[in-house]
Amino acid sequence: MAGRPSLLDPRAAGGVDPVRRPETLGSPQRTKRGWILLLLTLFVPGGAQVVAGNRGLGRAALRVTMTVWALLVVSLVLLVVRRELLVQALATSWVQLVGIVVLAALAIGWLVLWVDTFRLLRLRLVAPGMKPLLAFSTVLLLVVTSGALGYGSYAVNAGRNALNEIFEPGPAIDPVAGRYNFLLLGGDAGEGRVGLRPDSIHVASVNASTGSTIVFSIPRNFQNAQFSEDSPLWQAYPGGFDCGDECIINHLYVDVMENHQDLYPEAKDPGAEAMMDAAGGILGLEIQSYALVDMGGFSQLIDSMGGVTVTSGGWTNYRGTRPDGVWGNAWWGPGSYDFNGEQALAFARSRHFSTDYSRIRRQQCIQSAMLAQFNPQTLVTRFQGILDAGEQIVETDLPGQQLGTFVSLATKGQSQGMGRLSIGPPDFEGEDGRFTTYPDFDEIHSRVDGMLAEDGTPQAAGADPAPLLFVNATVGLLSAASPAASTGPTEDSDNPDDWPAPPTQPDGSEITEEYLMHLEDTGQSGLLEDAASTNHLCVAGNG
Repeated sequence: MAGRPSLLDPRAAGGVDPVRRPETLGSPQRTKRGWILLLLTLFVPGGAQVVAGNRGLGRAALRVTMTVWALLVVSLVLLVVRRELLVQALATSWVQLVGIVVLAALAIGWLVLWVDTFRLLRLRLVAPGMKPLLAFSTVLLLVVTSGALGYGSYAVNAGRNALNEIFEPGPAIDPVAGRYNFLLLGGDAGEGRVGLRPDSIHVASVNASTGSTIVFSIPRNFQNAQFSEDSPLWQAYPGGFDCGDECIINHLYVDVMENHQDLYPEAKDPGAEAMMDAAGGILGLEIQSYALVDMGGFSQLIDSMGGVTVTSGGWTNYRGTRPDGVWGNAWWGPGSYDFNGEQALAFARSRHFSTDYSRIRRQQCIQSAMLAQFNPQTLVTRFQGILDAGEQIVETDLPGQQLGTFVSLATKGQSQGMGRLSIGPPDFEGEDGRFTTYPDFDEIHSRVDGMLAEDGTPQAAGADPAPLLFVNATVGLLSAASPAASTGPTEDSDNPDDWPAPPTQPDGSEITEEYLMHLEDTGQSGLLEDAASTNHLCVAGNG
């Protein structure tokens, strides 16, 4: 008995192909044909044109589709076997430019295919109830596919432009004794930086082969910084930055910007160059680059990421509303907190009733929390805000052509942890605990050299420092390593279970905000310092 031609039988109806001539099919089969064409355009762009439309257009689209699938397969293989190579390629400027053009072209091409597929659906022939559903599905899939590719092209272009704004076009730098050494300064950066005092001073030393990172932190009140004879500052300070309390290291930036810019005639930022020379002299390292981060803008970046989560092991002072409603010194107690940008900055920079060492540890904790939360989901959902903040907070002389190299090293180092050493108490005690005032440079160089040797790249500490530089939160490159064991005392652990119990009141009862408020009002600063003695204990996340 003769019946209607089958959708899959092109020989039916006198050799007429029913896929191309849907009028020869029944209403259910026409609807089925419509859904098949949509699925073909979604998963095999060009397939709908080959079977039901312009075969030339379809074959051209299929060739592009197969090429894209092949590239995706190769990328997945590289992701498994050579992840760092893939990351390095994607972070390279010319690869990003190619990606921008390709993504835009694919977005336009897929748009053309969807429009043509909609024509091929022949909606007037499908079941009446299915017409709006097929039309809506076509528009939705067009927006999801072509729209995603178009946004991807925009995002890559915006990111590439931002990186070009941040990073310098200069020549590549080479590792020294198997390491890249970078200086990170955190202060109130921005226009008119005369008067800036970098309160956060870190040097990240990165193994050029493994990506393993060691962060050396220098307290802001470190005195008697040394310079080598080939440093421009040797002319001004042949005996070091040694004028007493006025010459703590974070004042060096101001001093050079106000009095000695002529010593660095070709420098974009003479103050930063001077800080590199000082950090290199202190550690006995040749530092190759720097990044200056606006700590005020840091707040904006944290807000753009949706805040950060940290767990604190002590009482930390900040400016806020006290329990009695008066504005003044308020406190965060031990526990986990979801900080916004302003709160995170206050937590990291708090110094009242505390020490510079504790401050450094809290800064490292906030950095680790940011990096732990800097994941693909955050980047995609908050891309524009992160991009806007990042462009405003960073100044660096890191060569842009090596961005891929450093991103690759950061990727390698993620699983290896991050070593830490603070050039001051408690890692260095000295006589009467005044190591930052009267530093023993031979001891510093010995400890630094020992840590580098343990990491597989021994370097002669004390070698003449060269002009310096850095990376870290810059693009989240260096400290992308996960939080690791500290070189401090055993209680200074990233595992809250190992932390000592928080201090108590003299009678053994628990410390409260009201108790701290009473101590402040009665001038009992010694007890306030005791209460804050464990606020260096901090870990990213809900510990």
